[in-house]
Amino acid sequence: MPKVSAGILPFRFVSGRLEAMLVHPGGPIWAKRDEGAWSIPKGLVDEGEDLLAAALREFEEETGLEPDGDLIQLDPVRYSGKILYAWALAADLDLAGFKSNTFSMEWPPGSGLIAEFPEADRACWFGIEMAKRKILKGQLPLLDQLQKLASQGR
Repeated sequence: MPKVSAGILPFRFVSGRLEAMLVHPGGPIWAKRDEGAWSIPKGLVDEGEDLLAAALREFEEETGLEPDGDLIQLDPVRYSGKILYAWALAADLDLAGFKSNTFSMEWPPGSGLIAEFPEADRACWFGIEMAKRKILKGQLPLLDQLQKLASQGR
């Protein structure tokens, strides 16, 4: 059975141009990766947890921001053995308040040392075409859905 994740894809319009907010994964494994490495703020759904509640929880944990605005459910996507449920959030979030929670891992590998890293080390607004280059390939259909909704005036 595939793992289930849920997340929020914030978007806004600046001078009529669609922008999406993505986060860059923290930790040393992702430190030098950029294009194809960014993600929507998301995480695993706990057993029995409501999907939207999980998406909102994960958004707050990974960004420190409050997801205040209209939500539009997107079609789920499958990638990396997971199903990702996502909602687009119409909100012009100020990223100055960005602060992610942390995780621990052994680093460097085999050292026996445990280090703490942010789940997301930065957040950024991208024009939709740049966002399509930055986002993980498996999440690209979410941006396509967002762009289609935006062109329909939703």
